[in-house]
Amino acid sequence: MTTIKVAIDGPAGAGKSTIAKIVAKQLGFIYIDTGAMYRAVALKAIKNNINTKEANKICIILENIDINIKHDEDGQVVLLDGEDVTQAIRTPEVSVGASNVAAIPQVRIKLVELQRMLAAQNNVIMDGRDIGTYVLPDADIKIFLTASVEDRARRRYEEMKLKYSDCSFEQVKKDIEYRDKNDSSREFAPLKAAEDAVIIDTTNNDLEQSVAVVSNLIRERLM
Repeated sequence: MTTIKVAIDGPAGAGKSTIAKIVAKQLGFIYIDTGAMYRAVALKAIKNNINTKEANKICIILENIDINIKHDEDGQVVLLDGEDVTQAIRTPEVSVGASNVAAIPQVRIKLVELQRMLAAQNNVIMDGRDIGTYVLPDADIKIFLTASVEDRARRRYEEMKLKYSDCSFEQVKKDIEYRDKNDSSREFAPLKAAEDAVIIDTTNNDLEQSVAVVSNLIRERLM
């Protein structure tokens, strides 16, 4: 079976997940949020009082971790060891932890195997940090979404203040800057645009504008 693979990469807060989710629904593709898998690893570490930078201890967790992604009428459901953690993985602490565990090669190797298997079985839109460069280097369409740090921090802050009353814009911006540096400087599969990716800057765009740009690009490429 020949499947269509769309890779969307970019830094934290660029709108990858939200845009990819909407466009996948429009096109009838399966949406795969790879970041959710790394968040699940980070959540398990946090639950076990393990520092997400301690590679040796994280590798021990990997030996008996079960991460599964399912889809229902409401979208993607993330299961960690059989438990629905779709909401639990969206806290600020897990966000930073996900960036830390993603820098550990053994974590990426284990999760990439699952991601490639999903892409081989379905028409997918997959988003993350290294989809076009490492996970799906043979993707039919590669997109790199970006935006200014200020713009990304503002969007993330607007999202998070609805859930966490004690979050501040400055802390959200600081977390994004940390993740940018962490994701871009890691030795194994760092965040960067694939050479054949189309770079889309969403600074000052609203969601509808960004969705239209991405959707139109994919439709044009598939025609």
